[in-house]
Amino acid sequence: MSDVAAEVRDLRMRYGTNDVLNGIDFEIRTGEVVALLGPNGAGKTTTIEILEGFRARSAGQVSVLGADPQHGDERWRARLGIVLQSWRDHAKWRVRELLQHLGAYYARYATEEIPRPWDIAELIDLVGLTAQANNRIGNLSGGQRRRLDVAIGIVGRPELLFLDEPTAGFDPMARREFHELVHRLTDREQATVLLTTHDLAEAEKLADRVLILAGGRIVADGSPDELALRMSAQAEVRWTVNGQRFVHPTAEATAFTRKLFAQYGEAIGDLEVRRANLEDTYLALVTEYEQ
Repeated sequence: MSDVAAEVRDLRMRYGTNDVLNGIDFEIRTGEVVALLGPNGAGKTTTIEILEGFRARSAGQVSVLGADPQHGDERWRARLGIVLQSWRDHAKWRVRELLQHLGAYYARYATEEIPRPWDIAELIDLVGLTAQANNRIGNLSGGQRRRLDVAIGIVGRPELLFLDEPTAGFDPMARREFHELVHRLTDREQATVLLTTHDLAEAEKLADRVLILAGGRIVADGSPDELALRMSAQAEVRWTVNGQRFVHPTAEATAFTRKLFAQYGEAIGDLEVRRANLEDTYLALVTEYEQ
């Protein structure tokens, strides 16, 4: 198995006279969870559709699992998994029946290394739908439906999984459960995942690496921590003394807090050291490149 699941070089996309992608470059290493972030209209969906083989590019080179997506055959497609924002299905199908039906299409593409499809009982257990296995899909809750969407996307044991806004409309509990599911999938199956999301906290929790797309280009590539440090080496120290609140920016937060305690001792209250997070980084970069 290659160390690189996807490679993009000088990718360009033009709609009429509008250049949406202006020569982007990136790669996704096998086993990574990569988040593609960007404002509406930045080209995220276009990029994903090109990688999935659903849209022809204007120029550039793209390789996904060793093949050009524009010429990928059915055997190549069987190695991909796609979880859309919503999946239209027949509400009268039962969970187990639908997964068995869809899984049958992958059997011919099984290999010694990757048996396909997934064992249905094992898959249902993985996504946490064992108790609903015989329920009609129309009777599932929103969170259960999203679990089923994931099961549909991975029933063929994909080597590369695309997640498009996976928790849009979720309540906090359903979002947390979905994050746990993705972690189980990547830890257990060592799957490679490319996700798009507007939820920056979600990207920070799930992604090993973040790509930020703005102005038709990749303007940042790194782990959430690396991007935050690259944007600002300074931290913001906040504290109170005798009820009075203070804020001080510093590049040496540890040394500064030591001086505070040496000066004020136990009189210090509500001490907080705040560093730039992914949201700060994202907003700063997008504002810079979208102007």
